[in-house]
Amino acid sequence: MDAQLIAFTGVAAGMVALPGADFTVVVRNALASRTAGLASAVGVAGGLLVHTALAVAGLAAVLVTMPVLFRTVQLLGGAYVLYLGLSTLYAISRRPARDGSGTRSGTRSGTPDGEPERLAPREFGRALRQGFLTNALNPKAPVLFLSLLPQFVPDGQPPLPRTLLLAALVVVLALIWFPAVALLVDRLGRWLRRPRTARAIEGGSGVALTGLGLALVTGPLLR
Repeated sequence: MDAQLIAFTGVAAGMVALPGADFTVVVRNALASRTAGLASAVGVAGGLLVHTALAVAGLAAVLVTMPVLFRTVQLLGGAYVLYLGLSTLYAISRRPARDGSGTRSGTRSGTPDGEPERLAPREFGRALRQGFLTNALNPKAPVLFLSLLPQFVPDGQPPLPRTLLLAALVVVLALIWFPAVALLVDRLGRWLRRPRTARAIEGGSGVALTGLGLALVTGPLLR
């Protein structure tokens, strides 16, 4: 039994499950529909795939050692998360709390049983893109992967096969965790999509994303 691999699985699972902008985006989109939530979840895993591939290739080391490039990624990521947060808050402010039937105006929960309507392909692509960009533009990820992966490569083993295995494990964990979050939100959808509850959750998501974006844009260089 590979004790290091087991230890890495525990550490990576905690890292993947740690709430952040990607978690918030998945929950927010899952409130709109199960398909949107799952699309965002797959997008987040795709973003992690980018980070792990960069770490394995050693390109993350270049990013970390070049402050200008690193700061550029940090600003881009912060600006995108800030955009998501502000757009969420703006949409809530423009949307009436209730319409004449007692449900939220402008939601996809238009069916009699409260289930969300099926997403159009364009909306599916937007949810997928939001999940991917939110994670791929996370400036902390290169540092985390670059510092984490080498710690679990046993002495005397070729580093490339081992890091490829560890990187693949991170992506698999993401493909388990984030879709599970989306499905849980959808499972609780009847309660979560009640007008007041959904509005509160969307508002909290918007505030959280706005705060995270501001922290990245205005904060010091993350190194």
